[in-house]
Amino acid sequence: MAASINFEDARDKLRKWREDKVRNSVETTELGEYLLANYRRKLGDEAWPLFEQVCIAGLDCGRVGLAKYCINAVTEQFPESSRSRRLHGMLQEAEGRFDEAKQIYEDILKGDPANGLVMKRLAAIHKTKNDIPSAIKELNKYLESFMSDSEAWLELADLYIQEQHYLKAAFCFEELILSNPHHHLYPQRYAEILYTQGGIDNLEAARKYFAQAVKLNSNNIRALYGMFLCASHIARTTPKKRAENQKYAMWASAQISLRYKLLLPDQPEEEMLGEMMDKLAITSGN
Repeated sequence: MAASINFEDARDKLRKWREDKVRNSVETTELGEYLLANYRRKLGDEAWPLFEQVCIAGLDCGRVGLAKYCINAVTEQFPESSRSRRLHGMLQEAEGRFDEAKQIYEDILKGDPANGLVMKRLAAIHKTKNDIPSAIKELNKYLESFMSDSEAWLELADLYIQEQHYLKAAFCFEELILSNPHHHLYPQRYAEILYTQGGIDNLEAARKYFAQAVKLNSNNIRALYGMFLCASHIARTTPKKRAENQKYAMWASAQISLRYKLLLPDQPEEEMLGEMMDKLAITSGN
């Protein structure tokens, strides 16, 4: 693929991926290796961020030799920089030497305590070693300085869920909803946590957030199922709220049926789907 693309197109594509923080590791290694082998001088100063980009992509793809070549080039140009040392740490991680990588990162943080990329690498090491409490601690420390990092909040929420700390996971999604109220997955994930916690109050809140997710993205089938399950359970267990929630459950069921018909117009799905929805309603009521 690399040989069929010209210099400008390959450079611009890799630059766009860097700016958008997109890995595309396989294509990055192919295009980056091609550019560095044939146009290193022509790249000028842009060669150095490209070396870093290709190094990380190479580690993703198991191209350790390519990664070492990039690290050597960066180290030769910037021998004591935190960038080259961080890349050395990532190489140690890739080769399974986590204690050595951790020592490199801690040394970097002594001189640059606000280095967010290195702080996230420390959290990654703890997660890889299945030391979830330490990973949570590192991510919390990172988020004290970088509160707008939505990926870090998502990762922290997943770690809390893994440890069954649902209240803390819910707090993470509250932060995400505040930072980006138009992202349909945030209210959906928040509703799933509320549903997992159980209780009528949580189920009513979950139903509302599932409905918000559907409002933001009408094709969010998972949110429609969530809304159906919440409303069905409330209708079966709370007589005072039965009529209202039966309407919500019927509406969600109709929307799900409609989506199936649009996707599978030639298949007789209606009877099978109706039975499935009945079983879900029964299960949610038990």
